Amino acid sequence: MIEKSVKQLSAMLAAKEISAVEMASEYLARAKAMRDLNAFITLDEDKTFAEAKAADALLASGQAGVLTGVPIAQKDIFCQQGWKTTCGSKMLDNFVAPYDANVIELCRKAGLVSLGRTNMDEFAMGSSNENSFYGAVKNPWDKSAVPGGSSGGSAAAVAARLAPIATATDTGGSIRQPAAFCGVTGIKPTYGIVSRFGMIAFASSLDQGGPIGKSAEDCALLLNVMAGFDERDSTSLEHAKEDYSRDLTAPLAGLRIGLPKEYFAEGLASDVAAAVDVAISEYKKLGATIVEVSLPNTKLSIPAYYVIAPAEASSNLSRFDGVRFGHRAAEYSGLAEMYEKSRAEGFGAEVKRRILTGTYVLSHGYYDAYYLQAQKIRRIIANDFQTAFEHCDLIAGPVAPTAAWNLGEKNADPTAMYLEDIYTLAVNLAGLPGMSLPAGFAANGRPVGLQLIGNYFSEAKMLNAAHQLQQVTDWHTRAPSL
Repeated sequence: MIEKSVKQLSAMLAAKEISAVEMASEYLARAKAMRDLNAFITLDEDKTFAEAKAADALLASGQAGVLTGVPIAQKDIFCQQGWKTTCGSKMLDNFVAPYDANVIELCRKAGLVSLGRTNMDEFAMGSSNENSFYGAVKNPWDKSAVPGGSSGGSAAAVAARLAPIATATDTGGSIRQPAAFCGVTGIKPTYGIVSRFGMIAFASSLDQGGPIGKSAEDCALLLNVMAGFDERDSTSLEHAKEDYSRDLTAPLAGLRIGLPKEYFAEGLASDVAAAVDVAISEYKKLGATIVEVSLPNTKLSIPAYYVIAPAEASSNLSRFDGVRFGHRAAEYSGLAEMYEKSRAEGFGAEVKRRILTGTYVLSHGYYDAYYLQAQKIRRIIANDFQTAFEHCDLIAGPVAPTAAWNLGEKNADPTAMYLEDIYTLAVNLAGLPGMSLPAGFAANGRPVGLQLIGNYFSEAKMLNAAHQLQQVTDWHTRAPSL
């Protein structure tokens, strides 16, 4: 059962071959048996079975939706009423959400059954999932490797077959990079497609929710649930509801795929480049036309991102002061000391680093020199993509310069970690949709991801291209030996 697609699981539930309670029970047993992966922060059987029983009732009534009864892992960044919602931080270790995020509401409405809350880098800040207060997640393909971040728990859970699908978020590559490192599929939609209401904020102009699944088809079905206008999020787009699975079977003849020359230059590991080349050759066989394009300011995405994102983080995380909710220091002599000690104790090293950076670039005398300049570069990067899309329908390339690295390998050098985001950050700065799909393996046997980038609102086209590749390859069906 654990190898079946979401569509197949849905069919089994509809045909009453298995109940939602039985299905949830099987995945929960597997999740508990593989706690050493550390993919979940919280499992709560009582809540899961209550949701599964409600789904069974809906199935019996004949009013079930496509995904009713299907188990799902929820990233621990979405507030979920009654569940501990930590965002991977000691600061929120004692926080039980009093309400549902929009994404959770939509999952409940669809009848999806929450299995638990997945591990993540603290406040989504990280590319390796080693910044979690609850410990690092291990990559199911090689437990000595990182799973990628920040949605490493969601990607590892799907790769290890602990859940068929999972929610995730992407601020600078946090869906695509862990999906690539764990050999699964993930899509970050156009900014504003998925509501941020109830999603704990890191960098508000960059954060975007999306699905992780084994295949493009699974992701399309979950994105159908997660997407939609929400008046409680001021950046939510009033975009007409779409069926993201509508074009999955369309042929690719005539599709123009652009390869940015900057993505295949110095710094890209040869084994990753070789894997991506094989995937591109499959697209040629499917009738796509390959053209070279240029994204000349790709390198500027790293400094621009690491000014804008910390600036927004320093503002968003100011709310965690130990007064209203979250961690509070046990001993203090006054209000100012309570703030200082609570934040010093509650935040981890990477979060503190970004808060300090963000506060600095927003301070008087430096705002124009750093923050304003970064915003100008952001516009230039977005314009580069629009120029490229005059010559192609989709852009393809690697997700990361290398396959997953070893746990602890880059912890002492934050800059080296930041450079791993070179191919993903620009997509967030431009607000474009991007996705990762399995594209073979590196020389060390760890998965490699192919990145597809589309113009605004082209999710259905991207999922079509990904699905068609997955019809002629088997990388997405391979699972780690556990």
